[in-house]
Amino acid sequence: MTTFKYPEVLQETIKQLSSEESYKAVCHTHFFEHPMPSSDKLAEIVNLAREIIFPGYFGDSPVRKESIHYYLGVNTERLFELLNLQVLAGLCFQCETNNAEKLSEHKTAAFELTKKFISSLPELRRVLTTDVQAAFLGDPAAKSNGEVIFCYPAIRAISSYRFAHTLFKLGIPIIPRMISEMAHSETGIDINPEAQIDESFTIDHGTGVVIGATSIIGKNVKIFQGVTLGAKSFPIDEDGNPIKGIPRHPIVEDDVVIYSQASILGRVVIGKGSVIGGNVWVTNNVAPGSKLVQFKPRDVLFVEGGGI
Repeated sequence: MTTFKYPEVLQETIKQLSSEESYKAVCHTHFFEHPMPSSDKLAEIVNLAREIIFPGYFGDSPVRKESIHYYLGVNTERLFELLNLQVLAGLCFQCETNNAEKLSEHKTAAFELTKKFISSLPELRRVLTTDVQAAFLGDPAAKSNGEVIFCYPAIRAISSYRFAHTLFKLGIPIIPRMISEMAHSETGIDINPEAQIDESFTIDHGTGVVIGATSIIGKNVKIFQGVTLGAKSFPIDEDGNPIKGIPRHPIVEDDVVIYSQASILGRVVIGKGSVIGGNVWVTNNVAPGSKLVQFKPRDVLFVEGGGI
């Protein structure tokens, strides 16, 4: 019977894993006293932010009018403390040198950026309230706003997006994307934090929805499961690498409805008040007020009032 020599196996494996050629493309150097972003802490931050935005729906503490000031005060202070450290971690994450002066600058910046996020909470609540109302009014099966807040994955995904987008606008690295990808894992809805989405936005069912980074969505837009607002292709530079940072995703104007499994690709404009039917592939502009549907079991599109 063969006897495995585990110490030798371990030593050889560790030697290979410790080779710089092996790890240099996937290793993040952690400098002394620099905090690292934490998915667990960010999950706690998102849950706290939801508790503050929707009092009484999340968390374990009962909420009454007599105690709501105290309830919100405790949670907001805790949110500030947790977020301040994660913002600092995001700023440190992009550091390439271990510099005490730079760390001090990051600490000051993190404190100021966290203050700005906390100051945005009343506006975030106002906008998310319009999202809740849009979901309630847009779904005959919804019995109340409370059911929408408790049960609808869209509200979890949209609230995480709005938190992440606010952090992105403040210029905080990595943290917004981590929050959006956590929501993606939780709900199956993938909204890049860089996307611009106006109020009264709702997603029905939601699974499989993808909204790309440079997408712009107007007011009172409703989309269904499986919808993709994506890029058609990527221009490349002289070295053959994709050129990043250019607008490449759709613009969806106000009052548009996009039904399940529709794919809208490239920097096209879906005009105000249009309806995009299910399973439609759109790569050109759609005029305002259009109805774009697939009406035969082959690749034929019917366009009323404008088209692709």
